[in-house]
Amino acid sequence: MAGESLIPVLEKRKLNMAVTTPVDGKLFTLEQELAFEHERNPWEAQAARFDLAARKLNLDEGIWKVLRYPTREIIVHIPVQMDNGSIEVFTGYRVQHSQARGPAKGGIRYSPDVSLDEVRALASWMTWKCAVVNIPFGGAKGGVICDPRNMSQGELERMTRRYTAELIEFIGPEKDVPAPDMNTNEQTMAWIMDTYSMHMRQTSTAVVTGKPVNIGGSRGRKEATGRGISVCCDEALKHLGLTVEGCRVIIQGFGNVGSNAAKILYHKGYTIIGIAEFDGALVNLDGIDIPGLIEHRAKAGTINGFAKAEACDRAELLTRECEILIPAATENVITSRNAADLRCRILCEGANGPTTTLADDMLEAKGIFVIPDILANAGGVTASYFEWVQDRMGYFWTELEVNQRLDAIMCDSFKDVVSYGDTHKVNNRIAAYMLAIDRVAYTTKQRGMYA
Repeated sequence: MAGESLIPVLEKRKLNMAVTTPVDGKLFTLEQELAFEHERNPWEAQAARFDLAARKLNLDEGIWKVLRYPTREIIVHIPVQMDNGSIEVFTGYRVQHSQARGPAKGGIRYSPDVSLDEVRALASWMTWKCAVVNIPFGGAKGGVICDPRNMSQGELERMTRRYTAELIEFIGPEKDVPAPDMNTNEQTMAWIMDTYSMHMRQTSTAVVTGKPVNIGGSRGRKEATGRGISVCCDEALKHLGLTVEGCRVIIQGFGNVGSNAAKILYHKGYTIIGIAEFDGALVNLDGIDIPGLIEHRAKAGTINGFAKAEACDRAELLTRECEILIPAATENVITSRNAADLRCRILCEGANGPTTTLADDMLEAKGIFVIPDILANAGGVTASYFEWVQDRMGYFWTELEVNQRLDAIMCDSFKDVVSYGDTHKVNNRIAAYMLAIDRVAYTTKQRGMYA
């Protein structure tokens, strides 16, 4: 080895060093950690599934290139005067993946973990999600890198309005219609709607969805994602010949999506045996009193300390035996490190991207029936479509009408995906991608290439 560089040797030694991962306390080499980091990249996961579905569709190579990448990626830097008089500059994104089938549609999230790859992936998923439920939208997503927990209401408002002003030429009822997402809500949408309206010199309620009902929001919108999840669970039980009675459910995440799914499933007769949150987890094998837990969380600000359930380990709860597991919080919850340990019969993905691509094969090998995110959580964007329609015609439906229309679309979409999978001999996730890509590709070809 005389004269040979020591760098490759040192690098090799570094890769074989054990490091501790804070996720589960196990030891992994640096090489394993790097591979795991790659596994959890949401854009890579979306692209891998898109490529597999496109290949099975024998998609035209040119259309493949058009649909694989976003149409537009916008990066803005947002100066905001903070309450103490200092000025902070926040980075914001808006990615428009497709507008082939209609205006782009997608939420805006505020989080320290927002990245361009994440927003790209979420925008793409929105395109496929809208196509799966066959509503006339394309996909978009937005985000601002910030920690809203450490910001006042005034700071959040100033940041939101400046972010909106920076995007003013790219959004609009016929261009791109934002909605709430992680750490944003109907108040955020009201600020966006007002800022846009001030620039347009007219009230434009249809520029966003997820608004308060009194300024053009739709009844049933807040519960819609959870309701859609419940419909998918109902349909999955029918498909598999199971019944609601004795059906045990574990839900990871108790925010808007998870808590509403839990509440609706509870009232339908499902037995919710476990709830996991970022700061703790609860279990009761006889069933958790969900209305009681919601009331407790509203008072205490946490699910912890609820008297009618026992505290348990969050990671361990996901691997408990149950009929339905619903990850309803963030991406990358089911990975190659825990997929083999799952003991559910049905995995219903309430969150966007909760399962990695490496975990997909493991779940299929175990025979777990997966209801993919682009179907399972599409109730939210479906109700957003209803809100957009109502705003544009100036006539609003009752909550019963909203729910009936939502239930019908979710039932039909579930059957479409399962049927597509049976026809093409693929699992539900790839079937959902194939169905969505097929619909968007058909429209893209019909419209032709503008030159």
